[in-house]
Amino acid sequence: MTHVDTMQTHHAETHSLLLVTLSLHMPQTHLLSKLPIPDSQVITIDPQLPVEEAAEDYAKKLRQAFQGDSIPVFDLLILGVGPDGHTCSLFPDHPLLQEREKIVAPISDSPKPPPQRVTLTLPVLNAARTVIFVATGEGKAAVLKRILEDKEASPLPAALVQPHTGKLCWFLDEAAARLLTVPFEKHSTL
Repeated sequence: MTHVDTMQTHHAETHSLLLVTLSLHMPQTHLLSKLPIPDSQVITIDPQLPVEEAAEDYAKKLRQAFQGDSIPVFDLLILGVGPDGHTCSLFPDHPLLQEREKIVAPISDSPKPPPQRVTLTLPVLNAARTVIFVATGEGKAAVLKRILEDKEASPLPAALVQPHTGKLCWFLDEAAARLLTVPFEKHSTL
């Protein structure tokens, strides 16, 4: 599955949509070609660079887009969650969960293919004004119960996403939510 995190940022004078693709293997033509967004507002990871350089290049691009912010503050992050509780390319028990200095980090030992990835770090995710997780399917039910209800000594990466001053929302289908016992709002299907 290709990860595309849609992020909106605003500047003092104008509101603009900024799409940031977080996959080295994302063909730009599919999703982005369908949206009326100028190329100047799309920041992507350069798949031609080695993973370490790609992460540095991507961080540089984000710093240019978020001038004045030591950590980019996105208005909106839309994230997924893997069946192991990972989000972005932050995997359970991986040292990148402890990263506090970098805003973007390379990963060369991903437990899930592809082995080389580039990811935003937890400080960036937790600086967002709003984070939305989207999860569907019965295969996510057990991990969602762990993330949303269990208090684990070593929380799963998605459970570590707790915006400091923003909102956190989860959008789940009935199959993904079937094991939850916490109260939640049920809305009609679209």
